Amino acid sequence: MTISSAASTEALGRSEAFLEAHERLALVARIDRPVLLAGERGTGKELAAARLHYLSPRWQGPFLTLHCAALNPGVLESELFGHEAGAFTGAVARRKGRFELADGGTLFLDEIAHIPMPVQVKLLRVVESQVFERVGGMQSIRTDVRLVAASNRDLPSLAARGEFAPDLLDRLAFEVVTLPPLRARGEDVLLLAEHFARKMAVELGQARAPEFSEHAVAQLRDHPWPGNVRELKNVVERAVARATSQEDENTIRILDLDPFHSPWRPQEPAARENGPVPRPGALPGLPLSLPLSLPDAVSRLEQEALAAALAASGHRQAEAARLLGLTYHQFRALYRKYKPGCK
Repeated sequence: MTISSAASTEALGRSEAFLEAHERLALVARIDRPVLLAGERGTGKELAAARLHYLSPRWQGPFLTLHCAALNPGVLESELFGHEAGAFTGAVARRKGRFELADGGTLFLDEIAHIPMPVQVKLLRVVESQVFERVGGMQSIRTDVRLVAASNRDLPSLAARGEFAPDLLDRLAFEVVTLPPLRARGEDVLLLAEHFARKMAVELGQARAPEFSEHAVAQLRDHPWPGNVRELKNVVERAVARATSQEDENTIRILDLDPFHSPWRPQEPAARENGPVPRPGALPGLPLSLPLSLPDAVSRLEQEALAAALAASGHRQAEAARLLGLTYHQFRALYRKYKPGCK
């Protein structure tokens, strides 16, 4: 089976954190045991699972994936183990599950924390003995599958609360590889951004990819990237697509880090009940009484303005600078003034 589109983003990087994680993947790939991949959303867990498979002795066998969060419990059990005809309403014929189809290869279970406890118990048996029964069936079926699982949840904490089977966690965690978030990968951010820009330019039929302005590079460097590589890819591809409509289509001058940002953005009822949203740039009043220290009052105003701009911009420093009417470098000077030690 081919790798799905979710895993089509290339494993590209040269940071120490990235190289260390992929070195561990290469080492554990040769050992025919379960592997658990941990990491935030968008860090490339499916791509890491594919790497484990294709570096393993099973590389000529099938590589199948199943996203556990996308299926309800009944469908999930059938997808994993298959079902017999008549096992439930709509089961008109026997159907093989992923464990049968992946025989001789690797099965990747993404977001394994979403598997309900009864299915976890059945999954534990397969991990231990490589034997299972189809839903509605009595015949034991033997398979030869290497299991790779992934989650963006803290599985040991879930197990401690009784929300994940501890025995299953022990079996899966022969080796745990935690993939680093993009914010910990330093130079990889610009490397990946340039890569995604080139690919998008090719897709749009452009002769060459636009370059990033100094301001855009600063945005790439300072944004925390909560969505990791997936978020970066979206931001860069959107910027390249929009650059084609600008006068200077060879330069990306500013990145839209929040495509939902709008004064007309709809609000959920809970947000409306908490009171009106302050208009962008609104600052709390600064009470003054004489005599006063003007330098202290200015300092207080600067700190309140800095905090308000960061909150209004979702801590996107380039946007905060715009809200304050400052250049990006002026903003960075103010930021360092009141947050010493910041780079």
